[in-house]
Amino acid sequence: MSLKQQLTEDMKTAMRGGDKHKLGVVRLILAAVKQREVDERIELDDIQVLAVLEKMLKQRRDSVSQFDAANRTDLADVERAEMAIIETYLPAKLTEAEVDALIDAAIADTGASSAKDMGKVMGVVKDKAAGRADMAVVSGRIKAKLAG
Repeated sequence: MSLKQQLTEDMKTAMRGGDKHKLGVVRLILAAVKQREVDERIELDDIQVLAVLEKMLKQRRDSVSQFDAANRTDLADVERAEMAIIETYLPAKLTEAEVDALIDAAIADTGASSAKDMGKVMGVVKDKAAGRADMAVVSGRIKAKLAG
């Protein structure tokens, strides 16, 4: 079953079960997916749907940090609850050791030796870790490895 089909089924289940919060979040996800499909005039596959989910998660992380800075814990809690539901549709996160192994393999494959080669390494790692690692953290680790 594709991710879009899973989302549709979960929406139906939430409707039947009366889970208004989950229903709202799943509808937000489906709306974002549909919007991208309409904008680009394509049918999204699972990898592209994962990219939409990652973007939504990043937006919520940013919102939580802004709400926390403004002492709006009520709004931050709502965003955290949405993040928890969105994360259920993402694949399992890579461990730190797995991320380091991917980075080391990418550096070896590309022959990177300095910070100038970071783009090449990032491209390789991004393809392999899409949806399973925070790319901001990965970027920092790559920079550290290439610098040291």
